[in-house]
Amino acid sequence: MASLREFLLDKGYSRIRLFPTPTNHLELKAKINGTEGSFILDTGASSSCIGFEFAAHFGLASEESDVLAAGAGAIDMRTELSQNNHLKIGKWEMNGLDIVLFDLSNVNTALENHNAQAVHGILGADLLNGGRAIIDYQYNCLYLR
Repeated sequence: MASLREFLLDKGYSRIRLFPTPTNHLELKAKINGTEGSFILDTGASSSCIGFEFAAHFGLASEESDVLAAGAGAIDMRTELSQNNHLKIGKWEMNGLDIVLFDLSNVNTALENHNAQAVHGILGADLLNGGRAIIDYQYNCLYLR
């Protein structure tokens, strides 16, 4: 019997290593519009998000949004929306990704208070659904197709 890894690679999935943080989050490297950054993989986040302060770093053009974000101990946070971005994780790529920009300081303060590195953003369910994601928690891997 083939291992999960062999089976998924045979089905055309790409394997991406995930790195557990001291806070038990899973972190990964990804490129947005050709620029690399560090991200938390969050199965509970509906949208992928980047902090306002990193918009220029990733070349994100954005517009004000009427949607207020909530999460990570904060509610009713102002957001902006950046549409039609390119995401690359390992060999896997996704075009047309919409990214929510919001104040990521609460997230990064919490990470740093627990001796974890700050991140550029959060990759959420939009990525997971779009990539038909499978997470292998035993081996800390994300598979995308």
